[in-house]
Amino acid sequence: MTPPARHHDDPSHHRRRLLRRAGSHDLERWLTHTASTRGCIRPVRLSGQIHTVDSTTGRILDTRHTTTSMPDGVLYVPCGDRRASVCPPCAETYRADTYHLIRAGIVGGKGIPASVSGHPAVFATFTAPSFGPVHSRSINARNGKVRPCRMRRTLTRCPHGRLLTCTARHPEDAPALGRPLCLDCYDHAHHVVWNGWAGELWRRTTITLTRALRTLAKAHGITLRVSYGKVAEYQRRGVVHFHALIRLDALDPDQPDAILAPPADITAQDLAELVAGSATSTGFRTPGYADTGHTWPITWGPQLDVRPVNAGPGQITSEAVAAYLAKYATKATEPTGLPITARMNAETAEHYADPDTHLGRLVAYAWQLGTTPTGLTEDEEQDWNADYGRLRRWTHMLGFGGHFATKSRRYSTTHKAIRAQRRDHHRTSRSDWRNRHGLAHAHDDETTLIVCDLTLAGIGWNTTGDAQLAADAAARAREHRQLAKQEHATARLA
Repeated sequence: MTPPARHHDDPSHHRRRLLRRAGSHDLERWLTHTASTRGCIRPVRLSGQIHTVDSTTGRILDTRHTTTSMPDGVLYVPCGDRRASVCPPCAETYRADTYHLIRAGIVGGKGIPASVSGHPAVFATFTAPSFGPVHSRSINARNGKVRPCRMRRTLTRCPHGRLLTCTARHPEDAPALGRPLCLDCYDHAHHVVWNGWAGELWRRTTITLTRALRTLAKAHGITLRVSYGKVAEYQRRGVVHFHALIRLDALDPDQPDAILAPPADITAQDLAELVAGSATSTGFRTPGYADTGHTWPITWGPQLDVRPVNAGPGQITSEAVAAYLAKYATKATEPTGLPITARMNAETAEHYADPDTHLGRLVAYAWQLGTTPTGLTEDEEQDWNADYGRLRRWTHMLGFGGHFATKSRRYSTTHKAIRAQRRDHHRTSRSDWRNRHGLAHAHDDETTLIVCDLTLAGIGWNTTGDAQLAADAAARAREHRQLAKQEHATARLA
């Protein structure tokens, strides 16, 4: 006997809720109210009071409660998650913000002078070393054909009796890509420890690069500094690597915030050589692990790629670099095949720690290596948490706990500033809409502040019908903006 369908699983119930909302008299008001979510699939619902306060006297001019003044009695706020696998609309907003942030640092805009387009700049990719042979895919540059995975002339076996060869020409979506040829030969412990210390390796590399600039700066009688925008990306094997756009600036000690051009005879190739030399010369060993005292070397891998940006015909362009970095700023562990996006507990770690799989062993080592040993003093435990304890906190990221998109202070604008500009734009647009419909506020926006006293009422849309209507409205708004951009570009060319 088939069990009766629950209300929220019943398609007819979903259609009735959708039609009820679509046919309501306040549909336009609801769509206007929810437009700020930009189609977020799991918005945050807030309830409480919103006060209009005189910015000069602090007197409350007006108070509204979400229950009586807003549709559904709540304020909808987008979740703001940067991960495309969690919320594609919010991730798209984050990607666009990152694109403008990265691009401004190389061509100007957003408070950055346009003269930066003439500064030497390079696009560098820093990869991890090998922790064991894995299945890979490469293209023959001469004929464009896929090479065999791993050809070896001598058919020698590893200590575990396996042949470390693979003659397959893997397609792009092959499940074997990134997986070890021999699971027991692969150093999974070193892998997760490297992920955990990758951020420190990057920090030390930038210090080495700053020191390397001194010789070049001294030869020209000036002071130089580098600014950068960087994103992290997971390789198929589950280890992070960094893509960085690095720009060279001149520094005036009397105006440290000024972004000045270096001498014209310093080229992007000079900067590329310094970046490559700094990467190969930077390395360290981790602190001793617990009672064993074992340490792991933390260095960059040999596959370092440093290319000049906007340096001539055939070179990579600033727009291409910005788009590339922004795309990967919205990703997490998806390329590795690890589906979980939240922090693990003992139960979930045990579930994913399958000793017969590559990802399972990475999860197991990250969880086990981050386990706090017994008998530590308070100071020793603090040191442990700073060194190895974070591996357990970031087991769901295979040990990597750094930010996925970072920049130096003077490289460009900030995500915070871009979001503030968007809020100001939306506020102006709403004010124009109110004026057109005769709904202007009685208070002057320039002399008042909005103070919110809100609490969490829930996460997500009330119904699937609301989610569908909001997503459709957001899609139409995106299409309208795209058409407006195309018309504006056509008008400029005319």
